[in-house]
Amino acid sequence: MAETIAAAIGQSVATPTQPAFAQRQGEVTPPGIDISRIAPKRDERMFLLLSIFIGVLSGLLVVAFRVAIEWIKILTLGSAPHPGQYRLLIAPTAIGLVVAALVQWFFPAARGSGVNQTKAALYIYNGYISFKTVIGKFLTSALAIGAGHSLGPEDPSLQIGAGVASMVARRLNLSRQRLRLFAPIGAAAGLAAAFNAPVSAILFVIEEVIGQWSAAVLGSIVLSAISSVVVARWFWGSEPMFRIPSVTLRDPRELLAYSILGVAGGLSSLVLSKSLGYLRPRLRRLPRSTFYYQPAIAGLLVGCIGFFGLPQIMGPGYDIMDQAMHGSFAWQFLVALALFKILGTTLSFSSGTPGGMFAPTLFIGAMLGAAIGTFEKLHFPHFTGTVGAYALVGMGVLFAGFIRAPLTSVFMVLEVSGNYSIILPVILANTIAYLLSRSLQPVPIFEVFTHQDGLELPSMEEQREESPLHIEDALEPLRLPRVHSRDSIETVAKTIAALQVQAFLIQVWDGSWYAMTADELTSAAATLTPDAPIDRAMKTDRTPQLFPDLPLDAALRHFPRWPVLPVLNRASRSTLEGVLTLDGVLKRYQEN
Repeated sequence: MAETIAAAIGQSVATPTQPAFAQRQGEVTPPGIDISRIAPKRDERMFLLLSIFIGVLSGLLVVAFRVAIEWIKILTLGSAPHPGQYRLLIAPTAIGLVVAALVQWFFPAARGSGVNQTKAALYIYNGYISFKTVIGKFLTSALAIGAGHSLGPEDPSLQIGAGVASMVARRLNLSRQRLRLFAPIGAAAGLAAAFNAPVSAILFVIEEVIGQWSAAVLGSIVLSAISSVVVARWFWGSEPMFRIPSVTLRDPRELLAYSILGVAGGLSSLVLSKSLGYLRPRLRRLPRSTFYYQPAIAGLLVGCIGFFGLPQIMGPGYDIMDQAMHGSFAWQFLVALALFKILGTTLSFSSGTPGGMFAPTLFIGAMLGAAIGTFEKLHFPHFTGTVGAYALVGMGVLFAGFIRAPLTSVFMVLEVSGNYSIILPVILANTIAYLLSRSLQPVPIFEVFTHQDGLELPSMEEQREESPLHIEDALEPLRLPRVHSRDSIETVAKTIAALQVQAFLIQVWDGSWYAMTADELTSAAATLTPDAPIDRAMKTDRTPQLFPDLPLDAALRHFPRWPVLPVLNRASRSTLEGVLTLDGVLKRYQEN
């Protein structure tokens, strides 16, 4: 019975678990589990070349996307919008009606930011993103963002890149397994071009989209991200998005101000998350007919904020972030911008208007950081930190607290500024914001959106926080007899009969080990002479080399072959730390 169970477990481990949709369609490994089976070495060169091609296409599309947003902004809001202009009311309202009609009639998949939609394509639809969705995302997001809705272009760029990759894979008639791999490759390319930051894009796709490091797919993601950034920089130049002087921390007390910024960022991310989590599902439960004018009402309300005094919160607001970094605003005004940006973003996104959350998050963080930096300059002039440094740290703080991608939040600040002297306050403030946000809002915002949409996508944060079991967790003391491969069958048989055990370990002359059952010994004794060494009864294979620090699931696939598994010491293979048994491993999993 134990061997039957072990065989079943070994078979399930040897063949990675498949999602329901893959089992129905005869699929195999989902992305991120065993890429080596999906991408054999003979196809690696073509795979890498396609990644570069996808990066170039994605880069060109993202450049066109950003240009479209700028032109629409100039045509609808003017080159320098200011309070009191009626176009601030008319443009987002009218464009909201147009965008709602386009989404409801032609592009229903364009709704949302693009991150969850890309994950859904990866884990539910075999990586399929239609070209129609790419067109719809490009068109509706450009219209909404350009007309002043409080949204950003980065998340849509991610989905546009993933859609380009999906389209290329389908045009080449690649398998569904390959199709699933291309979605994160294109997503990294689109996000890298939008941010002009390849490392941040790579980290975000790994942290939030695929959730696991995989050497085989990492090379393709890197190539696509780099090639898309090269294209983007050909048009925009290689200068970082924001420029601030080097940061010098002469007074350790200044870290307290950055810590306060981390707390403020964590609380602000909570306010934004709770606002979206409250309003979005309530608007979605309204009659379907209201979907045609929800974006228009949201646009009107955002326009009212701009018309009556704060047009800075309309659109992505990168130029306003730059002004805040150079001390152009009073700290009270900066706090007001942050609060009304939270309101405007909640209205725009909850209404179903296509657009992203990255830019609003960075805007809110930059305003909070600049406010704290400006306040510090007024009351603690001996501190050396600049307003720009606090604004940059604030951007990372909100990203860490709201998006919940801690690694990406650090490297994003470094890449968009090109300033690595700021790394110490960034790590400190981001960590505080991330931990505070996790304690106050256990469920990340993208997972909240997933549940609101009725989907069950993997939680990358939960995967990062899992504590996998190791072999040492199921290790049992060595109570089985040990014999040497040169001992005679008669001697071994007497030992086993005296101890009445069902299995024993044989130490081979070369330092390896062999686990033999009592039945196997009985069969050998019937065919060999009593003085024959026990190694004559051994088969050619040996027990696997297992060490206490290895993952426990690494041992499961070996139980169909071996009754017990010896666990070795890394300093000496002849020294045993203990043994693993199938019953012991199963019991440990039940306790976990």
